[in-house]
Amino acid sequence: MSGLRYVYAVCRPFGTPLPAQLTGVAGVPPKQLVHGDLVAVVGQVPEEDFAEGPLRAHLEDLDWLGATARAHQNVIDALTVVTSPLPLRLATVFLDDSGVRSMMEEREETFLRTLDRLDGRVEWGVKVYSEPTEPSGETSGESGVSGGLGDTGTRTASSPSPGRAGSGRDYLRQRRNQRKESEEKWERAEEFSRRLHESLSGYAEDTRIHAPQNSAISRAPGRNILNAAYLVPRSESEAFVELVDRTKDDAPGLRVELTGPWACYSFSGEDA
Repeated sequence: MSGLRYVYAVCRPFGTPLPAQLTGVAGVPPKQLVHGDLVAVVGQVPEEDFAEGPLRAHLEDLDWLGATARAHQNVIDALTVVTSPLPLRLATVFLDDSGVRSMMEEREETFLRTLDRLDGRVEWGVKVYSEPTEPSGETSGESGVSGGLGDTGTRTASSPSPGRAGSGRDYLRQRRNQRKESEEKWERAEEFSRRLHESLSGYAEDTRIHAPQNSAISRAPGRNILNAAYLVPRSESEAFVELVDRTKDDAPGLRVELTGPWACYSFSGEDA
């Protein structure tokens, strides 16, 4: 095998073959590289894209990065069907087979210990979002406060108009009510998320609470309240999924998203 070696994951030896049509990064089918009690799943990639200099430049190209990440994930997903892989970070590259074997030998004890912990387990992701809502209450011209255009096409003032002394107080009362509604909604959302996490943790051997996703980056509507990962035995996965499904409609105004089963990225000890 010529070219550089792209390493997807490290596994225990597994007998079930991967799909014959499976391809990975650079369109190359992954191969198994055995070393002792470990198997590295690798592929050949061209130096003009994956040598240190070109790779650094490519990592600034979001289109290239996205295509590479999808190809990487295709291989990890296929491995997750037949074994419990320890996925390595995106674009882990070595010069040749000897470099991959040296890496496995140096980290053998850590790899074996982690693989024992992940064996027979998968990762499920659960996110809770507070759905965006329209501002409530008296936002029409009756409130005396408007940022829109009047009948003449000119912008109306933001302060109460003459002869409507109560409108300023009405506006402040409306704002207080909106703030109170928002605080109560947030408290209900946090309480729901806390109870859901406690219930799901009963099926999990380990959990990770990640930072809430930035909606501007994720483009997911609403505000992310819970962003959690769960290490779940395969034997408990059906019950775990059923619990999420039963809970989805328990809190109006909240959206629960379930993803998985994934390879155990959050519990592998490797950089994502």
